[in-house]
Amino acid sequence: MMPAANPSPPDLPEERALAQALAALASNGIRTGCRLIREGDETHLLPEEARSSPARQPAMRRASGAARWIAHRLLADLGIKNVTLPRAPSGAPVWPDGIIGSLAHDDDMAVAAVATVGRILSLGIDVEPALPLPDDIFGIVVTAADRTGAADPRLAGRILFAAKEAVYKAAYPLDREVLGYEDIAVNLDAGRATTKTGRGVSLAYCVAPRVAVLAFVRE
Repeated sequence: MMPAANPSPPDLPEERALAQALAALASNGIRTGCRLIREGDETHLLPEEARSSPARQPAMRRASGAARWIAHRLLADLGIKNVTLPRAPSGAPVWPDGIIGSLAHDDDMAVAAVATVGRILSLGIDVEPALPLPDDIFGIVVTAADRTGAADPRLAGRILFAAKEAVYKAAYPLDREVLGYEDIAVNLDAGRATTKTGRGVSLAYCVAPRVAVLAFVRE
């Protein structure tokens, strides 16, 4: 049974703006969606999804419920209904056979991307506030191998952070290799990243109303 719709307004301006930006990033049959996290979104976790999540903090469970709310609706658009998306030991959601996807959230917004297996082998998505990355985190994330090109200098670190998170999500299911930020080199102008294993990952990003990155591995 699908979760009931949240009575909060389903189409707020920031959601519309990010939904449009995400749709512009997507290609090759990838479907994307977003949702501002609301009070009560934890109720969108189906029983198996709730049991598989170690998070006990209400904010984390709300974010997980919001992300799965989006994913269930994206899957329904593909004709796939009445499925659960439990959490694997790796932390990634377990998708139905023939489906690839990714979930993410920041403190306020949840996002999801799904596609049928085909020209795209794996997906990753991440979302962050459109704010400069704190200096202490910047020093951990950004390496000499990264290329930010024409990206807004104020947001370049934040974009790289989101890109490396998304790239990791796309690469891990294929290579089963745990990667640090230093193990992923990103070229934003080229829309490309390379991991230390030699895996090439395509990526696209937006910066308004939030920084969001979609990463994918082609067949």
